[in-house]
Amino acid sequence: MRVMAQLAMVMNLDKCIGCHTCSVTCKQAWTNRAGTEYVWFNNVETRPGQGYPRTYQDQDKWKGGWELNSRGRLKLKAGGRLKKLFSIFANPLMPSIQDYYEPWTYDYDRLFSAPMQADTPVARPRSLITGEPTKISWSANWDDNLAGGPELAPADPVLRKVSDQVKLDFENAFMFYLPRICEHCLNPSCVSSCPSGAMYKRSEDGIVLVDQDRCRGWRMCVTGCPYKKVYFNHRTGKAEKCTFCFPRVEVGLPTVCSETCVGRLRYIGIILYDADRVLEAASVADDKALYEAQKSVMLDPHDPAVIAAARAEGIPEDWLEAARRSPIHQLIFEYGVALPLHPEYRTMPMVWYIPPLSPVVDVLSGTGHDGEDAGNLFGAIDALRIPIGYLAELFTAGDPEPVRGVLRRLAAMRSYMRRLNLGQEPDESIARAVGMTGEQITSMHRLLAIAPYGERYVIPKAHAEQGAQLEELATGCSLDYEGGPGMGGPFGEASGRTAPIAVENFHALKERQTGDDLEEAHELRGRVNLLNWDGKGTPDGLFPKNGEKES
Repeated sequence: MRVMAQLAMVMNLDKCIGCHTCSVTCKQAWTNRAGTEYVWFNNVETRPGQGYPRTYQDQDKWKGGWELNSRGRLKLKAGGRLKKLFSIFANPLMPSIQDYYEPWTYDYDRLFSAPMQADTPVARPRSLITGEPTKISWSANWDDNLAGGPELAPADPVLRKVSDQVKLDFENAFMFYLPRICEHCLNPSCVSSCPSGAMYKRSEDGIVLVDQDRCRGWRMCVTGCPYKKVYFNHRTGKAEKCTFCFPRVEVGLPTVCSETCVGRLRYIGIILYDADRVLEAASVADDKALYEAQKSVMLDPHDPAVIAAARAEGIPEDWLEAARRSPIHQLIFEYGVALPLHPEYRTMPMVWYIPPLSPVVDVLSGTGHDGEDAGNLFGAIDALRIPIGYLAELFTAGDPEPVRGVLRRLAAMRSYMRRLNLGQEPDESIARAVGMTGEQITSMHRLLAIAPYGERYVIPKAHAEQGAQLEELATGCSLDYEGGPGMGGPFGEASGRTAPIAVENFHALKERQTGDDLEEAHELRGRVNLLNWDGKGTPDGLFPKNGEKES
């Protein structure tokens, strides 16, 4: 057993109101530079819909993720090393800018510089890529709130699989919001797809990152990611992706999207997992068994054997304590309401979702029934406006039973807590009907509805003794070991030292340039990590002191 720690996230879709605050704040923090105008590390999709980029879930077209070969072994759906070698200069399996959208601005200067005329001047749209006038026809959330529209919904790759169960009449359409970020997978196909070894998975916390210095712009990672959460910066010629806001989480702060979420629907915590079993679990033959297979890789942080193995691997005590208090482990195992997004891609994603329950109470009340009664709620699960079949294609590779079980638990929580809020005696039969106790339902309600900041975000800080590693990102990939799924060889290796993101302060630079000891040139003690600087004050040694001249 090789115990490793992974930062993970759960989103409660019942609470997402589609305000896009998470997308806007992420955009301002990470992708407000030239070349990233079309890039959204976080986006909120209306379901059913085409998604962003359009139809990204159609892996028959885009060939993202993994599949099993004839011998039952994992291989990249887009092809192995030889195929990549022949297509390295012209990758056809990649969304074009039209599948995203051509970003634009407006010719605002015309509003002020236009000569006197009878008509009011117009600020026409202008492409941010070519600089030429353009016609706006699509954007990142063009189909926002238009689920079920006859021109949009049929293009949803998930909806095609269940279209016989779903009415596409606009007035009868169902709709829910799906926020998405990089999944920071346990078995990332983007990492294995990278010819230059620029993409890697940090071993201390599982965050998947791109080394900008090593990236050569081959864009195989864009093809390899089935969620299409790796983007190409056409100005720098480099790949970019969600970083899980690692400068924030290293100091115990949640990601920007979580911090600013209006609906408080995001949860962040630590999961312990057995890295030696990742390949075995991702290679399960039956797609519908992948959900349980991934759960089997995750370890119980309360198990003494797991704790002992984690200590042997050097996982700090405060990280183990954070794993025991993790809301992610509670939502996946104790309450059993969180599900992975598209486990059939075999990447083993670590951003999970609580599926939406639909407006079932209002629907039942409209028929003259008690919308909060447990019997009525349980009976209506299979007749919900959001079809279980659609949710199953999103979260359990088409198996409806886990989804049905989650929705029953959420319905039981509503009914059980309603009795308590009305001053009635608790009905333990409601809890037993879904395999839970009243105490568990009460705890689940607290976590999902009223949990404070510290319970939703249980993020251990990075350790000072690991500071040099974290600043230099010299940790490699957690799956880069013998027998790991596709991390070795000339396509996807992670050899050598990564480039630093910390910078030398003034005094360290001066000592290195004027000192006689060559060994001191390799020390890292004089570096300042600017990404962890909050902008207040001046980091010690970053600038010369008064009266001190730069040599």
